[in-house]
Amino acid sequence: MTIEITGVCPDRFAAVREVFTANFEDGGELGARFAFAVDGEVVIDLMGGHADRKRTVPFGPDTLTALFSTTKAVAALMVARLVDEGRLAYDQPVADVWPEFAQAGKQDITVEQALSHQAGLSGFPDETDPAIWFDWDATCAKLAAMAPLFPVGSASGYHPVTYGYLAGEIFRRVDGRTMGTALREDLCVPLGLDLWIGLPDSEHDRCAELMRPSALPKFGEINDAVKAAFLTPWAAPGGRGTADWRRVEIPSANGHATAPALARLMGALACGGTLDGRSLITPAGIRAATAERIVGQDLVLPFVISWGAGFMRNTPNFFYGPNPETFGHSGWGGSCAFADPARGVSGAYVMNKQGSALIGDPRAVRLIEAAYAGL
Repeated sequence: MTIEITGVCPDRFAAVREVFTANFEDGGELGARFAFAVDGEVVIDLMGGHADRKRTVPFGPDTLTALFSTTKAVAALMVARLVDEGRLAYDQPVADVWPEFAQAGKQDITVEQALSHQAGLSGFPDETDPAIWFDWDATCAKLAAMAPLFPVGSASGYHPVTYGYLAGEIFRRVDGRTMGTALREDLCVPLGLDLWIGLPDSEHDRCAELMRPSALPKFGEINDAVKAAFLTPWAAPGGRGTADWRRVEIPSANGHATAPALARLMGALACGGTLDGRSLITPAGIRAATAERIVGQDLVLPFVISWGAGFMRNTPNFFYGPNPETFGHSGWGGSCAFADPARGVSGAYVMNKQGSALIGDPRAVRLIEAAYAGL
């Protein structure tokens, strides 16, 4: 079956179109979109395939895709802006702004430790109603009361869902608004970005249907942190329908966006913090957010990972092109977004046929490598 590929792709990036097409021809895609920006301007915007499993609705310019953990890059930026404005510090204890968090020996955990997956709160080890994730206050109260699953600061242990509540509650305690509300008011509406954390009902009809992965991911060695993060019936939101999941704000897991919106937002981080003439964050703020907080074998993901304050740094895995200065985040199933300050480029890949790679989906890696080859 021939898939129609639409969008913009200059001749010098012809290899990107070839890779994008091949991803479909190999049976790896249902619907997908890839955007690549140079100096904040989207120069590649390719889309194709279908937004629904029955293959009747084209994957078009208005199709929204669930981002899963790629949302974490957006959340990291929102916290970074508070730090940049002097309203929060990475090295201050979380309990300074969220006093209840000091329970169970967590009084000294810093904001940067929480954002770099060092807090030992990768998930709930005890039996929990999976509907708790739809109740912000109940989830935050449970996290505040919880004891760390591993010694704080000894390693990173990826927090797939809890990260969003940690970052989001820190943000809310400082700013007063939920992160999703502030994102809309401060960035998305003024800049015209089709990006949401907490999707209103009016936008649900635009969402691509997901096709789940055919194989389970490879987690590596199973430990308590992995079990709590991924392998319990309550590790992810459950017991409610898709509409409720889209509607709720989970800044670690349920962002929805188009690829160009993500590429443009990350473009600000690749270009000194400015987008469309508006300063979103200072260059110093970007450096502070992306500086390495910890590097080593992650306890939850089977990778050696270098973490900034919520951003996944490109070394040592180089999932986001050739430059060590690049940073971003990947999401379950294959999505990703990245920024490269060294070259002033950024990009995003979204899709609705999920792969089983935990990070570094080969479809995205091939597209990013082809885009760099055309620079």
